[in-house]
Amino acid sequence: MTTGIFVWIAAETAEEDLRGGRKRITSYWRVIKRDGGLNEKYPGGARRHADYLKAEGHTIHTLGRKRSLRVKDFEGGLQKL
Repeated sequence: MTTGIFVWIAAETAEEDLRGGRKRITSYWRVIKRDGGLNEKYPGGARRHADYLKAEGHTIHTLGRKRSLRVKDFEGGLQKL
């Protein structure tokens, strides 16, 4: 829960920096859910989250009745922290 709050704060700040003209911002969109799901609570929702990831070459697909967005084959890119 606490991690989610900090990532959300980083995401909001990064988008604010981008609007302010900064070229390099925190790449918060690289944080995804355990199952590869995208975060609706990020600025711009899951759609913007998907746009950033697609721009980096990731494949996004929809899953289930709720049509939730997920990163396809994300397991190979996981980093241990």
